Amino acid sequence: MYVELHARSAFSFLEGASLPEELAQRAAELGLTAVALLDRDGLYGAPRFHMAARKLGLKAHIGAQVTLESGSCAYLLAESRTGYQNLCRLITRMKLRAPKGKAAATLNDLAEFSSGLICLAGREGSLTLDQAVQIYGPRAVFAELQRHGEELEELRNQALVDQARRLKLPLLATNGVNHATAEQRRLQDVLTCVRHKVTIRQAGRLLARNAERYLKPPEAMAHLFRDLPEAIANTRMLSQRLEFTLHDLGYEFPSYPVPEGHTPASFLRSLVEEGARRRYRPYHERARRQIEHELTIIQRLKLEGYFLIVWDIVQFCRREGILVQGRGSAANSAVCYSLGITAVDPVGMDLLFERFLSEERGEWPDIDLDLPSGEPRERIIQYVYERYGSRGAAMTANVITYRGRSAVRDLGKVLGFEPAVIERLASAVGHWEWKDPNDTAERQFAQAGLDLKDRHVRRFFDLYLAMQDLPRHLGQHSGGMVICQGRLDSVVPLEPATMPGRVVVQWDKDDCADMGILKIDLLGLGMMAVLADSIQLIRHAWGEEVDLAHLPQDDPSVYEALQQADTIGMFQVESRAQMATLPRLRPRCFYDLVVEVAIIRPGPIVGQMVHPYLRRRQGLEPVDYMHPDLEPVLKRTLGVPLFQEQLIRMAMIVAGFTGGQAEELRRAFGFKRSERRMREVEAKLRAGMQAKGIPGPVQEAVVRSITSFALYGFPESHAASFALLAYASAYLKCHYPAAFTAAILNHQPMGFYHPATLIKDAQRHGVRVLPIDVMASEWLCTVEDRGGQKCVRLGLRYVRGLREVAGRAIVEARQQRPFSSIEDLARRAPQVRPDELRMLAKVGALNFINGVHRRDALWEVARIARPAGPLFGAVEEKETPSPLKPMTVRERLYADFAGSGVSIGQHPMAYYRPALAAEGIRSAAELAHLRPGQSVKVAGAVIVRQRPGSAHGFFFLSLEDETGISNIIVDPQMFERERTLLTQQPFVIVEGVLQNQSGAISVKAHRVHALNVNAIPLPSHDFH
Repeated sequence: MYVELHARSAFSFLEGASLPEELAQRAAELGLTAVALLDRDGLYGAPRFHMAARKLGLKAHIGAQVTLESGSCAYLLAESRTGYQNLCRLITRMKLRAPKGKAAATLNDLAEFSSGLICLAGREGSLTLDQAVQIYGPRAVFAELQRHGEELEELRNQALVDQARRLKLPLLATNGVNHATAEQRRLQDVLTCVRHKVTIRQAGRLLARNAERYLKPPEAMAHLFRDLPEAIANTRMLSQRLEFTLHDLGYEFPSYPVPEGHTPASFLRSLVEEGARRRYRPYHERARRQIEHELTIIQRLKLEGYFLIVWDIVQFCRREGILVQGRGSAANSAVCYSLGITAVDPVGMDLLFERFLSEERGEWPDIDLDLPSGEPRERIIQYVYERYGSRGAAMTANVITYRGRSAVRDLGKVLGFEPAVIERLASAVGHWEWKDPNDTAERQFAQAGLDLKDRHVRRFFDLYLAMQDLPRHLGQHSGGMVICQGRLDSVVPLEPATMPGRVVVQWDKDDCADMGILKIDLLGLGMMAVLADSIQLIRHAWGEEVDLAHLPQDDPSVYEALQQADTIGMFQVESRAQMATLPRLRPRCFYDLVVEVAIIRPGPIVGQMVHPYLRRRQGLEPVDYMHPDLEPVLKRTLGVPLFQEQLIRMAMIVAGFTGGQAEELRRAFGFKRSERRMREVEAKLRAGMQAKGIPGPVQEAVVRSITSFALYGFPESHAASFALLAYASAYLKCHYPAAFTAAILNHQPMGFYHPATLIKDAQRHGVRVLPIDVMASEWLCTVEDRGGQKCVRLGLRYVRGLREVAGRAIVEARQQRPFSSIEDLARRAPQVRPDELRMLAKVGALNFINGVHRRDALWEVARIARPAGPLFGAVEEKETPSPLKPMTVRERLYADFAGSGVSIGQHPMAYYRPALAAEGIRSAAELAHLRPGQSVKVAGAVIVRQRPGSAHGFFFLSLEDETGISNIIVDPQMFERERTLLTQQPFVIVEGVLQNQSGAISVKAHRVHALNVNAIPLPSHDFH
């Protein structure tokens, strides 16, 4: 029986046309017992291949095609764990010493890492048999034969057979598989063209000569090599020799160095006891019981070292003064709370530990640490690298796959479509949050003006569909780190990241989890950086200390702002949907904020749970718990399940599930849901309820509530962690608005709103914003005291085109002594280029040196920038005053937006207000005083566009004017009619009907018109 021992997948990145799962599935259909995956220079697809093969009852052999400096390749298979470890180290060595994408091994590298590997040699472009025998020895070398109906290939095969018999080496038949089926050859050709950056017409001999490199049935291969039956028999023999599979990975997480006299268990217990006494005052019996329960499970699962490692990272953050907060399911753990990893008391909030860790799941717990983005987070990452060694830690990878636009663009270039057609089609298939069930790929192509009846277009379309989700290249995950006891490069190959000083493993975070590899997420969160900077600004400008861990949790000004949806810039509660919900939910305590953070999520929205919850909260409908036994679980959320923990507890109560079984239910309906698993778990759920005597209607209600939001359900612990940050951001904005505004301006882009909107919002709250000024501005925005009023000073970073090195040079020179003239600045800060001086002049940043206006400054900059030389330098030129008139107010506004993207002057809409008012067009502020149901007109700059997947095709606009923001609702039919105007016009007039739902004000649009405003469009936050 034949075994295919040379296949590569799409994880050879543009050199294979099938996913590992497709290869495994096709092999099972053909009756193969095993397949070997040899992707180029990596093991990128090995975990997915292993997992798929295991489910199908196949044996997944692991190997790689290793590129050599000579341009040839070594085809290697892992015979044992030693061989696998050597293969990982070989690939790591060649990857880390070369620029990204240029890795190659030497023959000496092969020799150093040869033990435990089998080499397939002798074919054109691979090691010669003599080279292979010299490196691997005759026992580990097979002469590889392939037959694809090519005359030259067969001549080489005959010579190879003769040489192998002379050297007494076994023959091995393979098909050099590049795709699972023959039909995928066309897709393979497209990927080849993408890799070589040529069109299909230019490709010539770069393409395969035929479609023979597909996974063939054993009978077909036996017939193909009927004259060399031993080459077929040897595939079975070699397959039996290849003992290693990824099940035998050998990964161990690091042991933590505990103090003398302690075991990991005793040291963890001592830290938890000490922390619990600090956290719980008094240390009550419920907390004691919960912590003992958790420590018992942690010890049984031998996970003490994991918790100590995360604790160690948190301690480093504390020593370095870096804000850190654990979130996700870790917030369900009283041990994590006691260790200071998380900030939410899971005992007080009655959170479910099994959502975080259970004995039945048999997998690592997942702890996410939120850190300030930027330099602080990088320091933590480098600490982990230093702590566990250059080969003991690495970032997880992120596989970049083909999606709509990327597939269209690459495919269009290969097939020679006109650039305009490609861009039109890319726009049609671009990413939209909402997917109309009728908005199929066929419809998108038709909207782009392409006729699917045309055979060329049809070929484009079929290939476009085939490319979806194929790997394009390897990226870096935003924060996942894996660490290992000993050498991580013995477990998975490492390679350099694009960012200097970073190393990544070749597997993504899901693959690492499937392989049982410990991962810690060190996530950069912009709001954490804003909070940290706000605290520093408050310390410097106010001389006060703010401790986020001890903010008053019942501050009236915070809840007043939340109830009025006055939340621009606040964490998690600033979106249009949140602003529409806040006045109806009216948060009055911290748990209300937890619900608010969680309720505007796809799960509760798709499950139609938002409106029932809000109606029950407003007393408009009775609370229904579905079953009396569920009241303790659903009481806090008025009978509406909003959190994953509730889903788990519901299954435990009404169906008798254990914690582990209930978590398996959540995972079955989770992101990687499969219809089969869903049916199996639903059957168990119904059987459990039947056994408990739960009546049919209640069963249906429970199943419906679980299945409708399990996919997107938000953990209560996660919501609580985010609510802490939301409250902190609200507190700082309410009590220290200047510091909060300066900090959030320093960390753009982030959130929903452009800096121009953040500045206008701050001004409406009484914050004075001072202009960019080379005599006062730092690189970053700062807080200044003006007669007892704390003001925001815009930083030089907002001058477009001004490099940081130039901006900091200005600050450094000014600190020595103030500038006496623009020429003095140019002389003492020579890093500033003439074009940068011109932009400083345009935005008014040079006005304050000696009282000039902007055009005066531009005149002076032009004079300074004149080239020196014999002609110009022969005579001392007299300075002539500028003959230019000052800019008008509107010209300054235009220059502000062109040069910095922001303005501290009036909003562009203010200049048009008299004319707009004459036409009956209302301002955003007026809408709150109008009668619901009346016809209104509003106008403004479009600052947000959204079409969320849960809104059934409705489209939402946020319009900003000088008084605030108005929210516009557009139904699907109107959106289709006015798509171009709504998605592209920067200023619009909307006619519609005013809606006011308990203070949530919006306009249901009936008509929309372009508004001709002579101003630079404000950047909008679209479809996020």
